[in-house]
Amino acid sequence: MITVRIQREPFDVQAEATLLTAGATDVGALVTFTGLCRDEGGRLLALELEHYPGMALEEITRIAEETEARFELEGLTVIHRHGLVAPGEQIVLVLAAASHRRAALQAADFMMDYLKTRAPFWKREHLTDGTLGDWVQASAADDLDAARWQRDETS
Repeated sequence: MITVRIQREPFDVQAEATLLTAGATDVGALVTFTGLCRDEGGRLLALELEHYPGMALEEITRIAEETEARFELEGLTVIHRHGLVAPGEQIVLVLAAASHRRAALQAADFMMDYLKTRAPFWKREHLTDGTLGDWVQASAADDLDAARWQRDETS
């Protein structure tokens, strides 16, 4: 079972985990990743997340389906917020349920690497001094993290 949502409002991690595993008899591991907005050393008032609704949902669903097949999951939930997100608030949730821990751990890691580098979201900083910061790009470290999955496919 795959659930993908893009929403403005916060999510309830425990409720989503319960929903994903309800009635599942072969789930031996549930990995939960919740990404939070940082305050960037006290300079960030909020992070603005924009997306093209149909395109973002379709693309994240496509990679979620690939993730589920690649790691033999029992279920996967991906929720990404949009709009203004304040420091300390949730941005993203990935829940990966599998029969065994390694598959769940790797699936959550793979999904997050994709979301950080290729998901069609645009992030802009709103600073505490009242100005707008730059649009945030994936870092070189994020790109390196994502590239390791391509190497894994060819080895």
